[in-house]
Amino acid sequence: MKPGTKLKSAVCDTEVMVIRGADVAIECGGAPMALERPATGGEPDPSFAAGSLMGKRYVDEAGTVELLCVKPGKGSLSIGGVALRTKDAKALPSSD
Repeated sequence: MKPGTKLKSAVCDTEVMVIRGADVAIECGGAPMALERPATGGEPDPSFAAGSLMGKRYVDEAGTVELLCVKPGKGSLSIGGVALRTKDAKALPSSD
């Protein structure tokens, strides 16, 4: 995956943009994401239905994949069945 690539969920409205990528299959709602939304949709797997939040960055444990959610949906983002977590904001330095 190249940075800047937009991926769309097959089972909900979620869309993400790749910020940092690796050669892995991104999933949303338990189904693989693709460049185009398929004509026939589906429902998210209940174990991957916690939702995705617009404007949040999602990363894997190793930090090799980073995604920016540009359109929220009902499905959760994952790679190989392992849920991605939201990236924590960096603390600003104090101005003392």
